[in-house]
Amino acid sequence: MAADLTLLVPAFRPRLEQLLANCRARGVEMRPYMGLRTPLEQARLWRQSRSREEIDVKVAQLRAAGADYLADCLVKVGPQHGDPVTNAIPGLSWHQWGEAVDCFWVVKGAAEWSTKRLLNGLNGYRVMAEEAKKLGLDPGGWWKRFPDWPHVQLRSDPSPLGVMTLAAVSAEMQKRFSA
Repeated sequence: MAADLTLLVPAFRPRLEQLLANCRARGVEMRPYMGLRTPLEQARLWRQSRSREEIDVKVAQLRAAGADYLADCLVKVGPQHGDPVTNAIPGLSWHQWGEAVDCFWVVKGAAEWSTKRLLNGLNGYRVMAEEAKKLGLDPGGWWKRFPDWPHVQLRSDPSPLGVMTLAAVSAEMQKRFSA
């Protein structure tokens, strides 16, 4: 699936397009596959690899903070299985705000996920991180706590919690994504 770049915020899209062009100029093709992500999609990813107890604690914390919509997203998606993908609960990933994209490295027409493989002395994810930094973007591969090499985002803030409460984030997510 290809990411719909038209759903990104106007401040991010041209910089992302420049990033992709800069990578191509260095002989690396990076293809966006996930841009705007709904809170339910984020909930599915967050729930992967988490125990029932962890999920119950997080839901209770969200409800106590007045973030019922976010709590409901975690409950609604039900059990999920898989490797850890994200530490961001719904609303706290910049994907939900149209300010983040995940890309994969294309090698001979196929997705390459290795962050160690080199072609012509280059690794696509490391090239993307270097070029993202030059453009003032935040490459997830350089994060200390949970490196996320396919990820690049507009802001260096880890989440909207620097400027909003959980209740405000929940309300905004409900406004944007409830049908």
